[in-house]
Amino acid sequence: MPPPPHIKPENVLKRAQELIAVDQSQAALNVLHEHVTSKRSRSSPIASLEPVMLQFVELCVDLRKGKSAKDGLYQYKNIAQNTNVGTIELVLKKFIELAEQKVTEAQHKAEQVQSSLESAAEQSTTNIEDLEATETPETLLLATVSGEQSKDRTDRAIVTPWLKFLWETYRTVLEILKNNSRLEVMYQTTAHQAFDFCLRYTRKTEFRRLCELLRNHVQNAHKYSSQMHAINLNEPETLQRHLETRFRQLNVADELELWQEAFRSVEDIHMLMTLAKRPAKNVMMANYYEKLTKIFLVSDNFLFHAAAYNRYYNLLRQSAIAVQSGQGVKRDNPVVTEEALTKYASFVVLSALAIPVISTSRSRGALVDMDEARKNKNTRLTNLLSMPSAPTRAGLFKDILGKGLLKRARPEIRDLYNILEVDFHPLSICKKISPILKKIGEDPEMERYVIPLQQVILTRLFQQLSQVYESVDLSFVTKLAQFPEPFQVTPAMIEKFIMNGCKKGDLAIRLDHVSGILTFDSDVFSSAKALHAGSAAGSAEHEGSAVQRLQNTPAEIARSQLTRLAKTLHVTCTYVDPSYNQARLAAREAALARAEAGAEHEHEENLARRTIIEKRKEAASDAIARKQREEETARRVRQQQQAEAEAKRLRDETRQRELKRVLDEQARIRRQEVEKQLNELKGGMKIDLEDINIDDLDTNAIRVLKLSQLEKDKKKKDSVIATTAKRIDHLERAFRREELKHLNEDYEKQREHDLEVYEKNKQITLQEAQEKFKESISLKHRLSRLVDQYDSFKSNIAQRRHKEFEKLRQKADREFEEEKKKRVKSVMEQRAREQKAREEEARRAREEEERLAQEAEEKAAAEEAKKQAAEERRKKAEADRVERDAAAQRQMQREAEAEARRMQRKAEQSGRPAPFERARETAPMDERQPSSGGARPVVPGVKAGGWRERLAAKEAAAAGGAPEPSAPQEEAAPAPEAAPARSGYVPPHMRKGGAPPSKDSLPDRSASPASGASRGGQRPLMRAEGRQDSREGEAPPAERKPASGGGKYVPPSMRNRG
Repeated sequence: MPPPPHIKPENVLKRAQELIAVDQSQAALNVLHEHVTSKRSRSSPIASLEPVMLQFVELCVDLRKGKSAKDGLYQYKNIAQNTNVGTIELVLKKFIELAEQKVTEAQHKAEQVQSSLESAAEQSTTNIEDLEATETPETLLLATVSGEQSKDRTDRAIVTPWLKFLWETYRTVLEILKNNSRLEVMYQTTAHQAFDFCLRYTRKTEFRRLCELLRNHVQNAHKYSSQMHAINLNEPETLQRHLETRFRQLNVADELELWQEAFRSVEDIHMLMTLAKRPAKNVMMANYYEKLTKIFLVSDNFLFHAAAYNRYYNLLRQSAIAVQSGQGVKRDNPVVTEEALTKYASFVVLSALAIPVISTSRSRGALVDMDEARKNKNTRLTNLLSMPSAPTRAGLFKDILGKGLLKRARPEIRDLYNILEVDFHPLSICKKISPILKKIGEDPEMERYVIPLQQVILTRLFQQLSQVYESVDLSFVTKLAQFPEPFQVTPAMIEKFIMNGCKKGDLAIRLDHVSGILTFDSDVFSSAKALHAGSAAGSAEHEGSAVQRLQNTPAEIARSQLTRLAKTLHVTCTYVDPSYNQARLAAREAALARAEAGAEHEHEENLARRTIIEKRKEAASDAIARKQREEETARRVRQQQQAEAEAKRLRDETRQRELKRVLDEQARIRRQEVEKQLNELKGGMKIDLEDINIDDLDTNAIRVLKLSQLEKDKKKKDSVIATTAKRIDHLERAFRREELKHLNEDYEKQREHDLEVYEKNKQITLQEAQEKFKESISLKHRLSRLVDQYDSFKSNIAQRRHKEFEKLRQKADREFEEEKKKRVKSVMEQRAREQKAREEEARRAREEEERLAQEAEEKAAAEEAKKQAAEERRKKAEADRVERDAAAQRQMQREAEAEARRMQRKAEQSGRPAPFERARETAPMDERQPSSGGARPVVPGVKAGGWRERLAAKEAAAAGGAPEPSAPQEEAAPAPEAAPARSGYVPPHMRKGGAPPSKDSLPDRSASPASGASRGGQRPLMRAEGRQDSREGEAPPAERKPASGGGKYVPPSMRNRG
């Protein structure tokens, strides 16, 4: 049967629109939500379900029902994602557009409310009597409780709810569209819209959540890759769309200054680029490195900041070369000009110069760090920059010099490089750098590098001072370290820098606060790592760094004196003693010979050792793996046992809690029932329940209490009723005795009062009747003047109506006559048609009778012909039978004669008399008994003959018209009274001249010799006949007639006729 009418989407939509028309939007939403989430809606066509979804999302937006919208959209996605993806995109776009429209309307409404509040405030300001008391207690209290202005409060009350709903809308749509390749474009578009939302309304918290949501979607893409229509990140188009989304995310994070999210976005981009089979476009990579420079600069990681700038500049230079040579497309490469290359070359050099030589508390320029976490972090950052190895300060300067960036950089940047890295001028380094710093500070983009450059300048200052002086005054150092405003450094800052350098091991300076003197460490036995500032573990430089030095320190001299002595003695021996060189050469040759001789053996030993080591490693790894598997198995067993024990404990606790809950619930219900019954008892009767414990009561006890109380109440009531009845009876008797005394007097008073009332009513009735009569008379006189006009008007109306009636009657008579004629004509035609139909039916009946009569005649003729043919066939069969009998008799006589002759010949040959004195007499055909298998017993009442006889009869009937020779008939004609001899079975009554067969006798199964062979009656005779013919040839072939095709069954009534 078809579904109910309300299940169809058209009916549901119509019902929802009717509810919306009567301002019942919530009820309409419930109807639509129930239909959309129902399982029956899965079989509904998409074309009829789409309007329902559009109305559904519109109601959800109007009522801010995000949860209902999410459920319905999930269900609709499951229904339509395999058949029609376009309808999903249409509904989701409508959902987002409506939410954005509501936010815009809320903003306009908030602006209107704010403008009305401001106008009201201006009017109230003009009406204030005391201008010094503009702040009322209400405004002060509100400002104290919430520090917001009136606009903020208005936005929070009006705009913020819709902003929250719009954010939930974006999240819902992204969750619905995730991990579906057919909806991938809509997914990326929605992500971009969500980014624009966060940027437009400065929603930093929502932006973090959005980034995390997208990150989870990409991570789960591998988990659900086996699902239908799942996204494949190996496809270039899908990966390109995800990269564009991540770059948009990176740009928004940069504009919102959310540097942690920006760094995570960079990691996401790097992960996606590693999955890509083709390289990213240069314009995207340029954006990637540019954002990395900002991230590293904000995090005070100047080393990787400089490395990112270096990669960024190299990419720009390669893009410019590719575009100029025509090898690249302009839209795939960033726009690069000479001014831009000069600018970025200056930034590359400046960022490299700003790398601190001595690490600070917030920035560590060292890469050789034993901390594993620091090493892992540096490895991650190096991978983000796609660099083969970690960058160094010296390596960056080497790359800068190799690519000629100094020539392209600004002149002040080149001068700064020469002062810090090439020249040696400890007393004028700050004076020469101050104009350059001032010029750099005027540029807002380069101003960020002034503070790290100060650290580098101070490092170079102390490095160069340590090579010239052993000790200097602190005030002298303060005068040397002079920087332009507003980049001045205080003595405290210088002292802090010195302490930090000493702590990290980059400086070897002692500070005497009493005398204010800085002493550079000149101990010849001091640590070697402090001899070269910038070569310690906390530095970005190493010993090979190009720092200009005038002379070696005493510590260096003491450390290298043995080395210098050994070199000098070696050179002297080579010149003075020739045998020294010969011995050295001989030792070298002997060593080479030993090495050559033992190389093969050592190689074999190394191979054997390597094999042993590999086997031991494999054994160790197998043992470790086996141990781990055993531990894992044991751990899993323990976990399983613990889980089973915990599950059992939880089941027991749950069972006990459930049992306790059931018992408590039963007790509570029982107590409530008892209390209810007791309250009914208290309300219905007066009973004392103060001394009764409710917990001890049950239904039977309450019933006993009720019955006993009812019995008490009944007895009490009966006694009260009896007493009251007796008292009322006595009182009524007393009242009636007293009434008898005053009955007559009271009757008279009543009669007089009734008479007065009657007279008064009579007068009133007469007066009203007279007044009514007078009014009627006056009305008659007034209306009598209108009688003539009324009569004339009435007669005119009657005449006009009569004329109209006559016209209508005549018209009706004419129409009646016409219809009558039409009716008569149609009746006559109908009768004629019926008469014609009757005649036609009679004719068909006569023809049918004639046809049946003709068929009957033909059938009778056919029957007659059939009878004649049957009679002819019978006669022919009788003649054939007589002929066969005669032939059989002759054959038997010949066989008997042949047998007698054979016996005679045997007797003559043996010379003895024959075994039989006389020949065996041949029994006549009438006396012969049939063989045991020759005749079939005949059952009385059953027709003789089987299917063979019937088949032979049909064949004989088919060939019944052929002529037969008359010789047998002529031979049989002289003795018509003698019965012919029969072959086969002979009935007893026909043997030895018996009586002729009657109707009750058994039928004779006469057959030809050929047909009798199957029954065993004539087959031996045929064989004997054949043998006799072959041996003696006594019977000529002309005397033997061929057997006919087969005997026919002849009924007993037709045998022996003619």
